[in-house]
Amino acid sequence: MVIIMRAGAAESSIQEVIRAIEYNGLSGKVMEGEFQTIIGVIGDREKMCCLNVESLEGVEKAVSISKSYKLVSREYHPQPTVIDIGGIKIGDGNLVAIAGPCAVESKEQIMQAADIVKSGGAQFLRGGAYKPRTSPYSFQGLEELGLKYLAEAGERTGLKIVSEVTEVENVNKVAEYVDVLQIGARNMQNFRLLKEVGRQNKPVLLKRGISATIDEWLNAAEYIMSEGNERIILCERGIRSYEEYTRNTLDLSAVAAVKHLSHLPIIVDPSHGTGKWRMVKPMAFAAVAAGADGLMMEMHPDPAKALSDGPQSLTPEHYRDIMDGVSRLAAFLQESGLAIRDIG
Repeated sequence: MVIIMRAGAAESSIQEVIRAIEYNGLSGKVMEGEFQTIIGVIGDREKMCCLNVESLEGVEKAVSISKSYKLVSREYHPQPTVIDIGGIKIGDGNLVAIAGPCAVESKEQIMQAADIVKSGGAQFLRGGAYKPRTSPYSFQGLEELGLKYLAEAGERTGLKIVSEVTEVENVNKVAEYVDVLQIGARNMQNFRLLKEVGRQNKPVLLKRGISATIDEWLNAAEYIMSEGNERIILCERGIRSYEEYTRNTLDLSAVAAVKHLSHLPIIVDPSHGTGKWRMVKPMAFAAVAAGADGLMMEMHPDPAKALSDGPQSLTPEHYRDIMDGVSRLAAFLQESGLAIRDIG
């Protein structure tokens, strides 16, 4: 439920509503809008039925939220959320980029990658230290040593660090080294893990599961937010379909759907979405045109020698070319008034 206060409602009226909410065993979250104050009510639906607040001073109306995900919905939070990560804002209309190798393979490799990522204009360096792979014989990552290399690369270049956390037991350790905790596609419905990152004071990048519906994806975000962490970035990275030419089917319609259903920012990963480096550029352009808040791309200093995801990794030259193109495209869309900022 959301309670919409009248424009200019007094603080005393807002506090009276909060007291009524808490008296009924529920909790309320106040959100200050440009013209109105909205109070979100969280808790047992049956208790909400007994909540009569429309008779209180300053209340315009109470509206039930129909969706199973409450906190991440547009009904609960009508304005788009902007997430600030060390001065870099995601969701404010400016394009952000995350780039780097699939896995941290060595100190030399990640340092070289960081320099390339920085020179191309991205603000975030990605790299996996813990690598859950389909085959148990594939490279599994350098674990904490990889995190240390990432942190050192970030300190040297000023890039913010994004890395995946795969187990509840490692959340605190990963959080020590990174700026953004990534939940990979395989773990999108690992609810214990979602709850644990929800208790962290770190932004979370939540990738869509390979067979997940948008509803399931947003409910996964709800698990994180219900634990108190509101800084969630959604990432469309392709879903499984009958198509075999590409690694996955990149669902760019998810960008428009999420922006209509949720206030959370959404970025697109065309590397995993296609599995082919040649397709990353057109899909990156398409994602920007669709209104994505950012891109996440795999780039390796030497893709032919990559220990994982070489076929979809960009060379440094291709990465810089794409960054130049999407930056100019984003600027053109903004200047021309064609940029899709909000579909709420």
